[in-house]
Amino acid sequence: MKSIPPVSTIMSVKIITLKKDDDLEKAEHLFKKHKIRHIPVVKGDAIIGMLSYTDLLRISFADAVDDTEDEIESLVYNMFTIEQVMVKNVVTVTSDTSIKDVAKILAKEEFHALPIVDDGSLVGIVTTTDLINFLLIQL
Repeated sequence: MKSIPPVSTIMSVKIITLKKDDDLEKAEHLFKKHKIRHIPVVKGDAIIGMLSYTDLLRISFADAVDDTEDEIESLVYNMFTIEQVMVKNVVTVTSDTSIKDVAKILAKEEFHALPIVDDGSLVGIVTTTDLINFLLIQL
């Protein structure tokens, strides 16, 4: 029988994070600068929430306006905090969870990223893109 590797073999360990007191403008800047779609919100090493680029789009005109129209975004962003916009009950897995089990979770749920938490500390993140890239190598 073929051994299924753990998610630690495909997860990203260079994690961009936010704190709940950071502002949404910083979040948007990080999404665009790093070309990512999910940012864990942490308190110390512990994850307390997850913010997706889609969460920002729901409350703003982030992609609907020119890059020069920062005033509109700033106004909307000042009306909300990261804590208000982030998902709070975050599903997590450990680094030894199999890639197959991670794929099952992501296929079943409505989100596209899973934080990897070992002993209460955020150690990585895995996305549907990571899974697709893994599958492409296997084929």
